[in-house]
Amino acid sequence: MRLFSLTSYFEEKRFGIFTPIVILLLSVSAFAENNLNLPESDGQVHLGVASCASSVCHGSLLERKATSVLQNEFVTWSRHDRHAVAYQTLFSKESETIAKNLGLASAHEAKICLDCHADNVSSEFRGPAFDLSDGVGCESCHGGAQGWIDEHVAVSRTKNSKPHSGLYPSHETKAMARLCLSCHLGTQSKLANHQIMGAGHPRLSFELVTFLELMPPHWLKDGDYEKRKGMTQLVEIWMVGQLQAARKTLGLIEQHLVISESIVPELVLFDCHACHHPMSEQRWAPFPMIDGVNPGALRINLAALGFLVPISSSIEPESGDQITERLKQLNRTVQKTRMATSAVVRDLKGIVDNLEKQLDEGRPLSQRTLLHSLVDSAARGAFRDYALAEQAAMAMNLLFEDLDLWDASREGMRQVFESLADDEAYVPEEFANQAGALEIILQR
Repeated sequence: MRLFSLTSYFEEKRFGIFTPIVILLLSVSAFAENNLNLPESDGQVHLGVASCASSVCHGSLLERKATSVLQNEFVTWSRHDRHAVAYQTLFSKESETIAKNLGLASAHEAKICLDCHADNVSSEFRGPAFDLSDGVGCESCHGGAQGWIDEHVAVSRTKNSKPHSGLYPSHETKAMARLCLSCHLGTQSKLANHQIMGAGHPRLSFELVTFLELMPPHWLKDGDYEKRKGMTQLVEIWMVGQLQAARKTLGLIEQHLVISESIVPELVLFDCHACHHPMSEQRWAPFPMIDGVNPGALRINLAALGFLVPISSSIEPESGDQITERLKQLNRTVQKTRMATSAVVRDLKGIVDNLEKQLDEGRPLSQRTLLHSLVDSAARGAFRDYALAEQAAMAMNLLFEDLDLWDASREGMRQVFESLADDEAYVPEEFANQAGALEIILQR
C-alpha cells in the first residue's frame, strides 16, 4: 500500500510522501487470546538478538532464495527499523527531562520506560547473550527463543515448512494487533499515563495498517508465504486493528475509570485537545459522537472507538446509529457515575464482540460504502477532534488505494494530511472542507 509518511509527523509534525513498499497481508486466523501470553511474559528465556544475527541465520547481507525466509532480517532491522534504536532513545535530552520530571534516576533504568523501549523480561529469563540495549528486538515480537530455536535452525526446514510451535503468532492479525497495541496504546500493567505525558512524553497515536506499512519489511510475500501463513486483505487488517484497539481501550476505561477509586480519573483516556488549547481559542463545537457533552467537560478520546460506527454501517447500514448513541452515552455517563459508565462499556464490548464474530465469519462488507461513510462523516464534522481526524485520514488513504482510486485521490489527500500537519494549529473546519473535496472522486 502506498501511504503518506507518518515518520515525519512523529519527528517534525509534518506529512510527506512515502515510497511504495511491499503490501502487508496477514492471516486473520483466530487465536486463544486469553491463553496467549505476549512475548514479554511468555515464560521463555530470551537469548538476545545476537542469537539471530549469524550470517547463516538472519544476518546475511544479501537476500537468500533457497529458504522460506530472506535471512537478512537482522540487517534490515538493525539498519532501517526504528525499533532497533528504541532503547537508545532513552538517553536523549528529551528522555532525560521526562525522567527528571518524574523523579526517576534515569529513563534507561526505569521499568516504565524499558517495558516499551526494550525487551524488558525479568532477569531470570535473560540468556547469556541477552542485551537490554538491543531495544525492541527479535524476541520482543517473536517470543523467547529458548524453547524453539533448535527446531528453528534445523537444516531439514525448507521453503514449504510450516511455522513451528513456540513462536508468537505475529503473522495472525489479531495477535499482531494485540502485540503492537500493548505499547502503542497500553495495557493494564503498562500505560503511558497522564503523569508521563505531563512530564513531556509525546502523545501516542497508532493505526495498525499504516504503522506496519511504514515499518521496513523483513519478510517476503510470495506463494510459499501464502501457503504457510495465508493472506488477508488490507481493509480487513484495518478493521481487525480498529476492533482490537476498541477492545483494549474499553478495558483501560473499565480499569481506570470504573474500577479505580481514585478521586482524579486517569486523564490520558480523555481527549488531549479538549483541554490543551489556548484559553482564548473558540474551538469547541458539538458533533454527533459527543452530543450532550457540555463545553469544558472532559470527554473520552474516541480515536479507538469512533470507527466502530463506519465499520458497522458498512456491514449493516442501520447499526451505526446504535453505536453512535452508545458513544454519546459513554461521554455523558463518565461525567456522572461509575455504575452508569460500566453499563455503557459493557454494551460497547458486546458490540465489538459481535463485529469481530461477523468479520471472522466472513460477513461481506462494501468497501465503497465504508469509504463513502468516512468521507461524508469527515465532511460533516463528525471527526472534529484531532485524534479522530487523524485516524479518519489514514483510513481514507487506505480505502482509496484499495478501490484503485490512488492517483485520483492524491492531491485531495495531500490537502487532507496538510490540514493535520500540526495538531496545535489544527482547524477542524479546514479538515472537514478538505475531506469534503474528496466526495467528487467518489461520484465519478
